[in-house]
Amino acid sequence: MRSVSIEIRGLSVFAYHGVHPEERENGQAFVVDVWLECPPSRADESDELADAIDYSAVCDRVVELATGGPYRLLERLSALIADDLVARFGVTHARVRIAKPEAPIRHRLDEVAVVAESSAGPNSAV
Repeated sequence: MRSVSIEIRGLSVFAYHGVHPEERENGQAFVVDVWLECPPSRADESDELADAIDYSAVCDRVVELATGGPYRLLERLSALIADDLVARFGVTHARVRIAKPEAPIRHRLDEVAVVAESSAGPNSAV
């Protein structure tokens, strides 16, 4: 069996997270990238979705979690999503990056982002 990774890039979500009250009141766009390390499976031979991680379902779950809350810190939200993906989808490792393109910072920048990682097994969250 081969190892397989899944990458989901640029998943746009409108949500109400942030330290400042106006961020939680007005909301803003967030961009989520997800990397999943999958356990060995037969998907590469069977060509069956039942043998694979359904990345459409992963996107649905990420959006569900990202529109929950609200959370003050992206650190909390990204860790919550990473831990959930490992537990729910049985992946061996999840890396979640959440970018905030319109962060209320007085300096010119493209975005700020936070990355959290989680792995299967006890005490293995990074």
